[in-house]
Amino acid sequence: MDPNDAFSAAHPFRWDLGPPAHAAPPPPQPAPPLPLAPPVGAPRELEDLVVGYGVRPSTVARISELGFTASTLLGMTERELDDMMAALAGLFRWDVLLGERFGLRAALRAERGRVMSLGGRFHAGSTLDAASQEVLSDERDAAGSGGVADDAGRRIVTGKKQAKKGAAAARKGKKARRKKELRPLDVLGDENDGDEDGGGGSESTESSAGGGGGGGERQREHPFVVTEPGEVARAKKNGLDYLFHLYEQCRVFLLQVQSIAKLGGHKAPTKVTNQVFRYAKKCGASYINKPKMRHYVHCYALHCLDEEASNALRRAYKARGENVGAWRQACYAPLVEIAARHGFDVDAVFAAHPRLAIWYVPTRLRQLCHQARGGQHAAAGLPPPPMF
Repeated sequence: MDPNDAFSAAHPFRWDLGPPAHAAPPPPQPAPPLPLAPPVGAPRELEDLVVGYGVRPSTVARISELGFTASTLLGMTERELDDMMAALAGLFRWDVLLGERFGLRAALRAERGRVMSLGGRFHAGSTLDAASQEVLSDERDAAGSGGVADDAGRRIVTGKKQAKKGAAAARKGKKARRKKELRPLDVLGDENDGDEDGGGGSESTESSAGGGGGGGERQREHPFVVTEPGEVARAKKNGLDYLFHLYEQCRVFLLQVQSIAKLGGHKAPTKVTNQVFRYAKKCGASYINKPKMRHYVHCYALHCLDEEASNALRRAYKARGENVGAWRQACYAPLVEIAARHGFDVDAVFAAHPRLAIWYVPTRLRQLCHQARGGQHAAAGLPPPPMF
């Protein structure tokens, strides 16, 4: 046996690996920050602020979705609060109850008193932070722009566009008013009002918005009913004698407009145009408007050209209980017969009468005269006549 093997068996060799390695200890965790004490006079959360004032939690949630906090509401004026509630109704279709409106204001007043009593500073109507002010302006524009889309962002963009258009229109209106201030006796409006349309608007209904009067919604007048000559309409209705009297008033207003225009050195209208309707409205006669007067001008023409035929037609339709629309349509046929005796030249018929020369010939009356003239030519074997 080899002596080296005997030594190795008696003294086995062992590697000195040292102490076992341990995992590195984790870094020390920072101590959790201590909660900061709220500053003196700091307002509470919105949910806590309105507790006991009758404001529903769902309403509070809607207000929070718009980006308003208790601090924002405390810095808002009464008008801004109204705008915020209008935004709730316009965007979310959320009806804020009357008690909630008063409850929210009462809660804000109480919180303002509490903040001031604790030494905090608060000024009603103070400047809002930029984010809240942007939300308020965007929601206000979106609520006033009309039409609610599926997407809130789309509504806000629409509101901004409407606000820009409104501001541009306001600037144009100011410039126009400055120009008008430099013109003497400018009660006529613009001279070139584009009303030389040959009666194109004569078929407008009475319920249409009043033309030639500028802004503002005119009050609806009592409807007309078919009445006999000299009969007074009842039950909040207007008779046909009153209708014909309005045309006489228009003639008086035209004479006044012509007189004022001549004094100011302006071009005087020869027919009842938008200038006359604007002047009538400024004089307080808002019941005289372009759609209504153009709508019944052919009825007035029959009354002027053949009063006996007009009265007979009124009596017949009153006896049958017809409405004013049927009577209005029936007034065309006698006028076509009158025009036929003058070669269907309805313009010459109007121009020859002093009370009709100031009115445009209705488009519908022109068409009926052309059709009747074409029928005569066809019966005589002649080519169709040209349009007027």
